[in-house]
Amino acid sequence: MSADESRGDPPRESHVDTPVVAFTGGGTGGHIYPGLAVIQALKAKGFAGRVVWIGSQKPLDRSIVEKEGIEYFAIPSGKLRRSLNLRNLADAFKVLAGYFASRRLLASLKPAFLFSKGGYVSVPPCWAAASMGIPYCTHESDTSPGLATRLNAAKAARILVSWPQTVSLIAAPLRPKVAIVGNPVRPSLFKGDAGKGRAFLGAPAGLPIVFFVGGSQGSRQVNDIVRTILPDLEGRAFVVHQTGKELFDPGLHSAKPGCYLALPYIGSEMSDILAASTLVAGRAGAGTVWEAAALGKPMVLIPLAGTGTRGDQVENAETAEKAGAAVCLTEGKATPTGTISAILGFLGNPEAARKAGEAGLALCMVKKADGVTASSADYIADLIMMEVGKAAGGGH
Repeated sequence: MSADESRGDPPRESHVDTPVVAFTGGGTGGHIYPGLAVIQALKAKGFAGRVVWIGSQKPLDRSIVEKEGIEYFAIPSGKLRRSLNLRNLADAFKVLAGYFASRRLLASLKPAFLFSKGGYVSVPPCWAAASMGIPYCTHESDTSPGLATRLNAAKAARILVSWPQTVSLIAAPLRPKVAIVGNPVRPSLFKGDAGKGRAFLGAPAGLPIVFFVGGSQGSRQVNDIVRTILPDLEGRAFVVHQTGKELFDPGLHSAKPGCYLALPYIGSEMSDILAASTLVAGRAGAGTVWEAAALGKPMVLIPLAGTGTRGDQVENAETAEKAGAAVCLTEGKATPTGTISAILGFLGNPEAARKAGEAGLALCMVKKADGVTASSADYIADLIMMEVGKAAGGGH
């Protein structure tokens, strides 16, 4: 069901002279924010066409996209699982329903191009686009391709990956379509004001700020570690802590003026908080890693590991550490002792923090064919505009 359909109205058809670019992806913020970064870059480059988003029926996904002023069309979507599970059968029907809903939407919208950011909701739109001759590209943020990327890659016009290591994990016949482009970061994040960030947080002047990020849904492990090490950081750093909406507890996460502030969710304040932060700590989702890297923030990463995860956060954290941009805390190191040691290692050694920040910045620039470097979002926006141009000239 589309956003318009959910209000009882059919989606308005696109005018033949107005180019339409559709985006798809969702399930987590990591499958949405990079797409929004590309949309911002498109608009900054003067793209005057219509931009829409095809996403899941999750209210949070819709709210994130619509807050950016982007039309949102929701489709049925089933979670993709590698393991045998009885829920796979029910979800298979949801995927099928999503496919037919996507075909109806695409027939109405007539997009010149589809950009997929991944996540299970992206598979039906990509398959529908392939069946209708609509070109699309798929982007993978993590080191190893997720199942959605693997399913979308075969018919994609381009396969975009963030890390050089990912290329070897793509099926050999598809590698000529692969481009290493980094992970798009919202241009608005570069406009953060450190002074406003400190004022918003109530952080004392001159005190370093450690920003703990638990991911879009929060992390019990990270939350527990923060509570344990907070006394060790008192007077040494101000701690801002994104707990996740469901995990926020007013009793456990009460503010300590001049020392600590917990926030269930961070919206428009993110750019100012990041600008004010000395270092970023917490989960190693691709969004967190690449946003911190793009802003030159050293990282202390506690990746999600164990059962229930395909290990993508561990791979992201280890790759960032190998690049010199982070300290990765896995297995026995992911403890309060290991975390405080890594944090103080950066706070007590400005040179190490500077080098880690510079290593992160180096990860985020893409070299174009003409030798000029560009941000990931700008590179992808240029690619999309080129494809839209081809469509306008009948070139695809």
